[in-house]
Amino acid sequence: MENKAHALAAGLFVVALAALLLGLGAWLTRDSGPRERYEIATREAVTGLAEQAPVRYRGVDVGKVARIGFDPRQPGQVLVQLDVRRDTPVTTETYATLSFQGVTGLAFVQLDDSGQPGRPVDGNADAPPRIPLRPGLLSQLTDKGTAILGQVEQISTRLNQLLDEGNQRRVSGAVENIARAADQVAVLSRNLDITLNAQFGPQRVDIPSLVRRTDSALASLRDTSEQARQALGEIGQTARRLNAPDGPVDRLATGAEALSHAADAFNAATLPRINRATEDTSRAVRQLGRTVNNINDNPQSLIFGSGRIEPGPGEPGFEAPVAGSRP
Repeated sequence: MENKAHALAAGLFVVALAALLLGLGAWLTRDSGPRERYEIATREAVTGLAEQAPVRYRGVDVGKVARIGFDPRQPGQVLVQLDVRRDTPVTTETYATLSFQGVTGLAFVQLDDSGQPGRPVDGNADAPPRIPLRPGLLSQLTDKGTAILGQVEQISTRLNQLLDEGNQRRVSGAVENIARAADQVAVLSRNLDITLNAQFGPQRVDIPSLVRRTDSALASLRDTSEQARQALGEIGQTARRLNAPDGPVDRLATGAEALSHAADAFNAATLPRINRATEDTSRAVRQLGRTVNNINDNPQSLIFGSGRIEPGPGEPGFEAPVAGSRP
């Protein structure tokens, strides 16, 4: 009978403690102070954002998300209504972004301003003023990455067009023309040697025929030089197109630099937050595991606590009360 009374008292204590904790939680999470109603209209996805999600102004909690729905006047547009404390400095320069809490995927609304002086904006429950929504860090990184990949693909396509089989044949032809020009120069040099030997050597040759051969060689050399000049001009034009401002090489360098800046921003701002959130989650899981192990080892601790429990009748170690002693 005594154990039943103890169990009943422990159960009543647990119920009272649970009610006290619920009341304390409701008191801590109650809305304090007057609120103003604002609204965000956007066509972007609001994945991870839910009602009662926090609203923060430069990291300070200033309100909650009151409602998420669609705009009846503009199909496909999402309306997010915010309840913000009246003392929040919302002006015409204030804008909103969606941020994420660690690795949970839950989003919240981050309010900020451009730093320029603006006119204060008062909320209205009937016709809430709208705050513009700007893309967040992840959205900007995704958009820039897609644009950079498109530019790299476009540059690769143009490089393939510049280095196609036709242009390769032109370059090969230019090199062959240069080689022929060199051969013609060697022939001309030999003819000049023959002329000098004919004029000043022991044997003389027919000067008119030598002059005609020399003229023919010079004409051939001029033709070959003209072909080489044209080939070199085509190569120079191709090189200028590649190295021109806002050309393929310049765009490739600009795209690579933008991608490098986006990766540096991601490593500097997002990765440390993800690491801290992962460490906090690991500690919470370890603490939860220790609590579950303690409950598995001693389930009665939920009712009687973690202290020693006196054995009852029929259990080892039970001692009957002495007659006449007070229970």
